[in-house]
Amino acid sequence: MTLSTIPAVYGAEDILVSLCNSVTRVLSVATQGAVHYSAMVQRISKTCLKPDIGCFVLFNGGFSGLVIINFSAAAAMEIYERYMVSMGMARDDLANAFTSEEVSNVMGELVNQVVGDFTGKVRRELQTHITQNQPKMLVINQQVVLSVDANLDQPEAHRVSFYTANNNIFYLELAIDRTQFVKLHDFEPQDVPDPDALMAQAAQPMPAFAQAPTEADTEALLKSLGM
Repeated sequence: MTLSTIPAVYGAEDILVSLCNSVTRVLSVATQGAVHYSAMVQRISKTCLKPDIGCFVLFNGGFSGLVIINFSAAAAMEIYERYMVSMGMARDDLANAFTSEEVSNVMGELVNQVVGDFTGKVRRELQTHITQNQPKMLVINQQVVLSVDANLDQPEAHRVSFYTANNNIFYLELAIDRTQFVKLHDFEPQDVPDPDALMAQAAQPMPAFAQAPTEADTEALLKSLGM
């Protein structure tokens, strides 16, 4: 986000949009397929973990909130399979059921990347800091009302529908305090280094340096010059 696109007043809905954009960006890259969300957002009275795979993350700091993502079995398996294949895994080696521990671990890691992308944007664009806990991924067969102490005094809750490349659906729910960030003066968002990019750069082999010429090479060169 550039200076000109940061609004003078940044509210809970803007935070929700930023989180939704993190979901679409991370999962689209991970699955190499377009993930998008509905333009219509639903206000809800409470957040719930629902079948088939539910994940929740708490964050605290400049503001507090609770993020829940409920994946259908079809959506979870599509995201898992596309991600693992893009990483070079053979389809025959993949888990074949959404209840597999491997599927839960992969989905938990992807959600962790989503929230990490979101917290990075919060630091750059809102000049505040939030921390997150490790995402908790649960395979469930019935609705669970999740009540977690997230230090929310005036919570607002919303639900957003997401669609995978194959139009499998999953839902994001965000509960956050009613809050606004007011820009007191113009500033340039500070870039936060991407740890994955830094690690990838560090893993690249160092460029090879030309070897110093040997005595025989020097003599051959002088001979070719008639010396």
